[in-house]
Amino acid sequence: MYVERIDWAKQRIGVAVERQPGISRVVDLLCPALAPHHRFLRAAWFGAADDGRAATLIAWRADETPVAALPTVGFGPALVGARTVPGSYWPFRALPIAADATAEELADFLTHPVTLGALGQLWRLGPTYADDPAAQLFSRAAAMAGWTVLSRPLGQSFLFDPATGWPRASTRRRLNNYARQLAQQGAVTIECARGSGWSAALLDDLGAIEQASWVGRATDGTGAKFLSETRRADWRRVLSDPVLANMLMATVLRVDGRPIAFSFDLLTPPVQYSIASSYDEAFAAYRPGKLVTAHLVSQAAALGIERIDFGAGDSGYKREMGAEAGSRIVDLLLVRNRAASSLLQLRWGPECAIAGEAYRTASLLRHAARARKGRSRIDMLMAMGAIAAAAISFGE
Repeated sequence: MYVERIDWAKQRIGVAVERQPGISRVVDLLCPALAPHHRFLRAAWFGAADDGRAATLIAWRADETPVAALPTVGFGPALVGARTVPGSYWPFRALPIAADATAEELADFLTHPVTLGALGQLWRLGPTYADDPAAQLFSRAAAMAGWTVLSRPLGQSFLFDPATGWPRASTRRRLNNYARQLAQQGAVTIECARGSGWSAALLDDLGAIEQASWVGRATDGTGAKFLSETRRADWRRVLSDPVLANMLMATVLRVDGRPIAFSFDLLTPPVQYSIASSYDEAFAAYRPGKLVTAHLVSQAAALGIERIDFGAGDSGYKREMGAEAGSRIVDLLLVRNRAASSLLQLRWGPECAIAGEAYRTASLLRHAARARKGRSRIDMLMAMGAIAAAAISFGE
């Protein structure tokens, strides 16, 4: 395997950088050093999106321990050579960064020749949470390293405390009534599968529910997680990692063995991320989705869950349950050329405030001179032109 690596002793802060093709297993070595809510960021989580063009940049400290990893795949028009951080749907895109990493270490990582050569003129991190500490730290470091960080809003997450007492007594009575009515259609069971409980047949059941839902009947299926064989194959690759298989849980409601509703969640105690849920429209009158949600809430304490992140969208029923607005969800575009970023922000969004402050603090002239070193003016103009031409497609 070809690896580009620079001796750490020659680096300003002591960070060595290497580029490995594909999604590197070094990502898994970083996981114990991540914040608890980021420990799902394993190689298999990123690898499900590996289209053969993936590569991983790894920053090493002097003691030969990794401090950060940056997995990317191709993004947008091939002419630009842009990169994006992959992932397996929600909860969000994030980077494996050691919890004790410093902005200086990450800035050194992002100014390294290997990094600059691998990332090109621009790359994307998103959707991500605006208040995620790791994303904020990396944005600050990127600005220190001379990148402009553009941000566009994508929505709002909703957080729910399962100890708040939902469902209320009146709601519980209604749900019990729905459950009794549903039982008249056949034997009702609810199962929670994780770890060794995952199987190809279970993924097929989730796909069957989506096929019978409004997503399968009234849309092109773009938002579905299990509807196509390709999507299910992606999840099989994720679940091939036993650690992720134990973090991911499917709660399935069945009537006489027929799957009619599910919730698909990621458990990173004390946080539970809701990735997807759906139900068979033929059973809509019995509120099977709410029955599954109520079961999940009842199991939260036993699973060590203190907060459920419902993600974005459908705020009505989430607020009705007592969920409150949580993190803003943003899409970040990191641009190496400051002038080109002015063109891109017309379609993408303004500069991230936390990064903008860091950029101004970090000697703009010094970083700009470093970025231009060894490049002719015509090269710079061509790069700007390519980025400008891609602005419309990136903005869609």
